Amino acid sequence: MRRTGIFAVALIYSSVAVLSGCAAGLSGSDYSRGQARQEQSVRTGVVESVREVKLEGTRSGIGAVAGGAAGGIGASTAADGTLGALFAVLGALAGGLVGQAAEQGVTSRKGLEITVKLDNGSMVAITQAADEEFKPGERVRILGGGGVSRVSH
Repeated sequence: MRRTGIFAVALIYSSVAVLSGCAAGLSGSDYSRGQARQEQSVRTGVVESVREVKLEGTRSGIGAVAGGAAGGIGASTAADGTLGALFAVLGALAGGLVGQAAEQGVTSRKGLEITVKLDNGSMVAITQAADEEFKPGERVRILGGGGVSRVSH
């Protein structure tokens, strides 16, 4: 394998490793820095239903850039001159598309859509990462503030 081919493979693997650490914090237990020390309203109710959903992965552009670089470098080694430049462009385009798809796949998460009947009789549904188990009939709290709500026990 040529030196540039080894570099391209190393770039792809390191990109996937970085992306796997970039998964968005959408769980009921994760808070952003801006949410710390902020007052939240608390409502209580009973879980009506729980449905498994898939939370979309991130699209930061890192996957597309890394894939494009790796694809361009890898494809450029296939030929010299004008043909090599053409292969590099095509490889970069294909690598960018594959890299973007890989980023989304690596950072997507399993989630839950939790429908809760509040004590006041109204219904709400909240989607969050599946890091806790919720069952119909269970009493829960809904914490809300700053446009973000979460279900917790």
